[in-house]
Amino acid sequence: MRKLATDRVVIVGAGLGGLYAALELAPRPVLMISPEVLGQGASSAWAQGGVAAAMDPADSAGAHARDTLRAGAGTVDPQVAQMVTREAREHVLDLTRLGTPFDRRPDGSYVMSREAAHSFARVVRVRGDQAGAEIMRALIAQVRQTPSIQVLEGVAASGLVLHDGRVAGVEVTRAEGSGPVAIRAPAVLLAGGGSGGLYAVTTNPPRIRGQVIGMAARAGAVIADAEFVQFHPTAIDSGEDPAPLATEALRGEGAHLVNRLGERFMLDLHPDAELAPRDVVARGVYAQSQAGLRPALDTRHCLGARILSDFPAVAAACARAGIDPGRAPIPVAAAAHYHMGGVAVDADGRASLPGLWVCGEASATGLHGANRLASNGLLEALVYARRAALSIAASLPEAGDAPEVTLPAPVPAPLPDPALVARLRRTMTDGAGVMRDARGLSRCLREIAAIEAAQPDCPALLNMTATATLIAAAALMRRESRGAHCRSDFPQTAAEGRRSRLLLADAMALRARLRPELT
Repeated sequence: MRKLATDRVVIVGAGLGGLYAALELAPRPVLMISPEVLGQGASSAWAQGGVAAAMDPADSAGAHARDTLRAGAGTVDPQVAQMVTREAREHVLDLTRLGTPFDRRPDGSYVMSREAAHSFARVVRVRGDQAGAEIMRALIAQVRQTPSIQVLEGVAASGLVLHDGRVAGVEVTRAEGSGPVAIRAPAVLLAGGGSGGLYAVTTNPPRIRGQVIGMAARAGAVIADAEFVQFHPTAIDSGEDPAPLATEALRGEGAHLVNRLGERFMLDLHPDAELAPRDVVARGVYAQSQAGLRPALDTRHCLGARILSDFPAVAAACARAGIDPGRAPIPVAAAAHYHMGGVAVDADGRASLPGLWVCGEASATGLHGANRLASNGLLEALVYARRAALSIAASLPEAGDAPEVTLPAPVPAPLPDPALVARLRRTMTDGAGVMRDARGLSRCLREIAAIEAAQPDCPALLNMTATATLIAAAALMRRESRGAHCRSDFPQTAAEGRRSRLLLADAMALRARLRPELT
């Protein structure tokens, strides 16, 4: 493996967390690793809802924290919830200063949406469903103008460099399949997204398949809450991969979930009906799909033709599928959307391995618990990106200029076999999806092992199977139903909520012990 060294802090990923952290670190030299051109392929750019923050004088950070705790089903860290919600307003104001065109009223106050499980309208948005795209546009413009930030586009991280038990850099390949190159660096921040693409039906960009969590796990980092995968209840069921999202803000505007018989099925499932916590709504939609009742989101009575102007991303997705939401309900399905679990970090984003920090969806901070509160994802990325940047800066000596990194000429490297990736995605959907049981999870783990063995020389695939193994193993070990983790064989919720912590070695040992008759 070819090697080089840099004095730049390496940031893996170029979504909201990575961009924000790079700007916070300026003028300290930074190297950002991005598999695609900035703004493309990042989950942040696809986020439709917005940033949850108590911006209205009638609202409060305390109320926001209480909603976060309630939605998280007993495993949210109260101190983390209080800290994040307390800092939320400052980050919205900072994004505004950086050029994000949040929706504003004539008096300058922010227009806010109410989303599921919030007791108040506190989601700051941009043109209905354009928050993620517009925040990313503003941050990318700032990054492009910051001399201390170098961006390597078309490059993917495939592993971590370890030295004496410390993370000392990253291994990278070119996205089209060449490398690897080991880059030694004084600190590494992982900000490369979640795991939704490990499932056959997902709202995440195609590249987001648990690789960042997997590379940290393979290096020995502690992984927390891996079993808690959130399924969004209203992905547009049009056959696209990834599935387009019908933002929760539509239900905040009054849209109803109906089946092909015209029945509002959520009325019988929860007092808040369509605005129940996401896990409840996702299971409701899933049950309708399994029963052949074709669930759909009806916006006609509350939005009518206004959906075309107020929610342009939803309107565009409907147009591609030949759906007219002003005349008919939008078919929906439950889709893997957000991974509450990830690399366990402290209040400053530090992982269990020295030299490694993590922010955004790849991390497990304790904020989301078993069921993320709507629009807390972007907020968490902002809060921990800044905290990680400050922690990294405090841990390193003063930095001067650092020359830009130039990768050597590429050499061939294996890409994941598309057939194996498709097989992995089907396996996760079938065995570790919305509804789970011991037999299905055991079968899932055995199948992951077979997929892994079919291409053992491909780090990118091994990163995916590592994360898949952790999700399924943690789900098998949690013998209860809690939040987004629903076991049909253990439907009750334990009296005490506990977070899970797991090493990949332990998950692999569990996988190896499974008896064939369980599958």
